[in-house]
Amino acid sequence: MIAVVTGAAGHLGAALVRELLGRGQHVRALVFRDTRALDELDIDLVRGDILDRSSLRRAFAGVDVVHHLAAQITSPAGGAGRVRDVNVLGTRNVVAACLDSGVGRLVHVGSAHALARSPGGQVIDEATLLADEVGTCSEYEETKAGADREVIAGMARGLDALIGLPTAVYGPYDFKPSPFGSALLAIYHRRLPALVAGAYDWVDSRDVAAGLASMAEVGQSGGRYVLSGHHLSVADLARLVRDVTGRRVPTRECPAWMGLAAAPVFEACGRLTGRRPLFDREAVRILQSACRYSSAKAERELGYRARPPRETVRDTFAWFEAAGCLG
Repeated sequence: MIAVVTGAAGHLGAALVRELLGRGQHVRALVFRDTRALDELDIDLVRGDILDRSSLRRAFAGVDVVHHLAAQITSPAGGAGRVRDVNVLGTRNVVAACLDSGVGRLVHVGSAHALARSPGGQVIDEATLLADEVGTCSEYEETKAGADREVIAGMARGLDALIGLPTAVYGPYDFKPSPFGSALLAIYHRRLPALVAGAYDWVDSRDVAAGLASMAEVGQSGGRYVLSGHHLSVADLARLVRDVTGRRVPTRECPAWMGLAAAPVFEACGRLTGRRPLFDREAVRILQSACRYSSAKAERELGYRARPPRETVRDTFAWFEAAGCLG
């Protein structure tokens, strides 16, 4: 089987490429710039841009399945509209290129953030409405919901496609690192004066990768699958970092109002440095929502399983150490 992975150089992309190789598949990795996550792997490396439909058609020629992971969380400084362009227009281009190239199956990697946050602690699953159907939502939530609609429109045109909905991804192979990897490192290095109170669902990148690979192999056409992990507070994660590494970690929690007050400072620093802030107002709101997710459908139909969070944190810091991120 020949599989294309867009966004292959990202955190989840790095895990998925390794999962597909482990399953004996031939991987064609579509990358925009950075290739560190893919160096020395036995793959076809293809330069391309999901905003350039012609480059997608060339990359998709003769392949069996496309895993579409490329996405944007926030717009870079001076890049207003980049999130919408990448997440919505980019997905529209991927769908069109799949149809034009006769791709056998598209596995679109959406996000649990595309689903509406549930009031009152109700568990969120595949039956939950999209975020923009129930009121105000963030730019990222709105555009990930819009991306899902582009895939659904492609299905109406005959495309065999599925949608994976992972929660907050963390784990090894975090070369850049990701926002959640940066948070773990900040806890380890005691760069946070206090922990933001709140909780969310955290899932190992390797488990999501295995779920996506299984979706391509045995998933029901047209299906959506929540790929969740474990509901943990930020304090829970900090304790796991302490237990795994033996380091002293921050223990004091600040209330949500204090996190919201501090977030604009982090956001301003991010704009100055061109890097995503360690946390912003949206992150605080997500932690306060304390959403709970169910991956029961993926467990039932795909054999999906989420490993214990202690194992993820242990393996992540072992990887960080080998990569020289702990010095």
